[in-house]
Amino acid sequence: MHPLLERAKKVMPGGVSSPVRAFLAVGGEPPIVAKARGAEVTDVDGKVYTDLVGSWGPMILGHSHPAVVEAITRAAQEGLSFGATCEREVMLAEAVLCRFPWAEKVRFVSTGTEAVMSAVRLARGATGRSRIVKFEACYHGHADSLLVKGGSGLATLGIPSSAGVPPALAELTEVLPLDDERAADELFAAKGKEIACVIIEPLPANSGLLVQRQEFLEHLRKLTRAHGALLIFDEVISGLRVAMGGMTELTKIEPDIVTLGKIVGGGMPVGAYLAKDTLMTQVAPLGPVYQAGTLSGNPVAMAAGLATLKLLEDRKVYAELDQKGATLQKGFQSALDRHGLPATVARVGSILWLSLQKGPAPRAWHQVETAGAKLYGKLHRNLMREGLWMAPSAFEVAFVSLAHAPEHLERATAAFERALAATVKEG
Repeated sequence: MHPLLERAKKVMPGGVSSPVRAFLAVGGEPPIVAKARGAEVTDVDGKVYTDLVGSWGPMILGHSHPAVVEAITRAAQEGLSFGATCEREVMLAEAVLCRFPWAEKVRFVSTGTEAVMSAVRLARGATGRSRIVKFEACYHGHADSLLVKGGSGLATLGIPSSAGVPPALAELTEVLPLDDERAADELFAAKGKEIACVIIEPLPANSGLLVQRQEFLEHLRKLTRAHGALLIFDEVISGLRVAMGGMTELTKIEPDIVTLGKIVGGGMPVGAYLAKDTLMTQVAPLGPVYQAGTLSGNPVAMAAGLATLKLLEDRKVYAELDQKGATLQKGFQSALDRHGLPATVARVGSILWLSLQKGPAPRAWHQVETAGAKLYGKLHRNLMREGLWMAPSAFEVAFVSLAHAPEHLERATAAFERALAATVKEG
């Protein structure tokens, strides 16, 4: 065991600050990162990896982009934390709302979990109802109400729900299968008057990449409106990643609340939730729904977000990201086909996922064959040996950034081919 990992395990649960980082689902020893730049990560032993994790999505520009680093440095010299409104906070709010023109106000927080937790509280406060609806294996952060049949680390570790969530609280969370209009209709027919909101990742990307039909998302919009419930789009991953206005832009569906994270802070700890005035005036200090945070609107994080969004203003960057994603998808799929493995590389823009099973990529968690996780574990160990950093979970996705030059994509494809050949040889 690496001495640093040994030290980490003595002072942190599992030696990590987030469960999936422990590599328990794939085996092997998790590297300790020393630095990251562009499309590459370097561990403390000096090994360089082509990075397809991108800090789980936010590094859309690549690591340590000079413009972002410069903005952070300049802001840090003026103060690390104010606990008060700052000019950059106002500017970033304006920049975010420009990308979601249907929304009128935004509140910044420090994490995606906090954004979702606050959005659900707002929905309950605005409707006067307590029951919420989520979808099986969709992950919305680690707030108690949303850990019922969640994805991400729960799916990776095979845990359906977290201990420590009181049954009385869990009872207020209804869980539906994805891609199933009838199940949604039946639930609303039975409990519609109690439901405050439906929360969904319009592009579920925490338990595989479970691309939803436009018709299903539109059905949820109609259903919630008919019953006086709110629709929350959790775009912590997809927001600003798949398009300037995220899945809200691509689907042309207007939810009641959108949650953002990851990219909006340029990789710094930032989250946000946004909605129309009629809802946001319910939030303190204007209304009775309380939510606060000393580090919300942190000046250094706001600077990172502003610099990132400025570089994403040109819509051509999304075409470039899509092309890079398509190149990697083609390379990975060709390698899988050559080795005769029944698998599909699912993709939306710069987000990809290895669906290690026969047939088209699934749209719902119950369609995901968990046997693929065993194969992925073997493959992942070989990928790391070949210098390709992918998520240590069969159910997490890969991300391409603007920093991935053609040589990085070629290197990643070659590493994938070699790792796949070694995995097949191992049996």
